[in-house]
Amino acid sequence: MSLELLVTIAIGTLCGTGVFLLLRTRTFDVILGLTLLSYAVNLFIFAMGKLTIGKAPLVDGRRPADLTAYADPLPQALVLTAIVISFAMTALLLVIAFRARGETGSDHVDANEPDVPRQDDA
Repeated sequence: MSLELLVTIAIGTLCGTGVFLLLRTRTFDVILGLTLLSYAVNLFIFAMGKLTIGKAPLVDGRRPADLTAYADPLPQALVLTAIVISFAMTALLLVIAFRARGETGSDHVDANEPDVPRQDDA
């Protein structure tokens, strides 16, 4: 099995699981789904920079005879930035979810338990 196929399967699995969790009604599942989707996007960006093994990510100042001896550093920088942004987004969503849980007493996305009727309906 090639490295590209393995990364493709990982990206597809993360995307599928993330979308499944996004469609759930609990806030923790939605946050986990967004996190998995951000991991899938990070892997996708990283894979777009050509997957190479054992090559240096940075050029040391001398012009090499073969430019394919180095990995592309741009996707690595983009993924590093995306990791920081997704961590901040996850922390913010957790704070919002905890606050919503405290205010509504429910961890459902619409703040409505499925077995308990709304107070407006009664």
